[in-house]
Amino acid sequence: MKVPFTWKVTGWFMVGWSAEFPQSEVRPLRYFGEDLVAYRDDSGELHVMQAHCRHLGAHIGHGGKVVGDCVECPFHGWRWGPDGTNRYIPYQPDRPNRALKLRVFPVNEQYGCVFLWHQPQGKEPQWEMPDIFTSFPQFETDPSAYYRPYPEFSRRTENEPVHPQIVAENGPDSSHFHYVHGATVTPVNLEWKIVDEQWQFLTGWPDARSDDPNKMALHIHSHMFGLGGAISVFEGSSNHRLIFAVTPVEDGLSTMFYSIWWPKLDGETSDVPPDEVRERVERQFLGTVWEDLDIWRYQEYVENPPLAKIDAKPYMALRKWAQQFYEIPATPPGEVPASV
Repeated sequence: MKVPFTWKVTGWFMVGWSAEFPQSEVRPLRYFGEDLVAYRDDSGELHVMQAHCRHLGAHIGHGGKVVGDCVECPFHGWRWGPDGTNRYIPYQPDRPNRALKLRVFPVNEQYGCVFLWHQPQGKEPQWEMPDIFTSFPQFETDPSAYYRPYPEFSRRTENEPVHPQIVAENGPDSSHFHYVHGATVTPVNLEWKIVDEQWQFLTGWPDARSDDPNKMALHIHSHMFGLGGAISVFEGSSNHRLIFAVTPVEDGLSTMFYSIWWPKLDGETSDVPPDEVRERVERQFLGTVWEDLDIWRYQEYVENPPLAKIDAKPYMALRKWAQQFYEIPATPPGEVPASV
């Protein structure tokens, strides 16, 4: 997908689920065109930093190990601390090279999801990642009232030719639900507002059993936390919450993450959903988002779309809002690799 803006977007982006990063283990990652290494130190804290050792360039994520709060390079045993500095060289233990440093990416773990902060020049976070639960205090905010999202109610699709802004533009687009998802009623964009870096909107699903066009069977409250994704709460015929996140991997490709928190049955104490709940959620909710993906994979970005009146104002306002997350120019077209 060719777009006139960079894939190296500023903001918070999901890179996996906490359970994928066990304590005292090292994992390779690749996002934003960079090789990264993630490790959970002996105290349980997760760290993400540049992957290639500053000594001779070995990839620490392949064969590295955790030593205390440091990660050790598999090539010569150089150790790097959570702040990215060289802490130890085994054959000159009293003289680490403190002038060398790996870039560190701030990490935020929430309710089993892992996010990192990305800013192209390495600046510190410019805003906090919103809390998936307390962002909607009018609804149940106790995580123990929901089944765990991972692994039963979580999905990922990797290296898709979709830019995060294309996904965000689904927010104000109400008309596609009938054609893409087979909806029998067309949802209504009831309100939207910009709150600092967030795009917050409320979608209503008309009650087909009522003659009152203003009566809604379902409300969906959503907050986009920049272009990294959106957190949402369903109110009405369904009362779950979810996150849908999009993270660039390279110019031209992104990985997408989807997790649902489903309310526990009355009297339920286990975090593991029973079979009947799993089957319902999988059938009704887990596949819906990938229906959009069948469109996005082959979509061409239209710079000046001839929008219908009902969607034009929020659609173009969202595009203007999105511009704040592009702090560097787009890669010249001839230098963007072809999508697979």
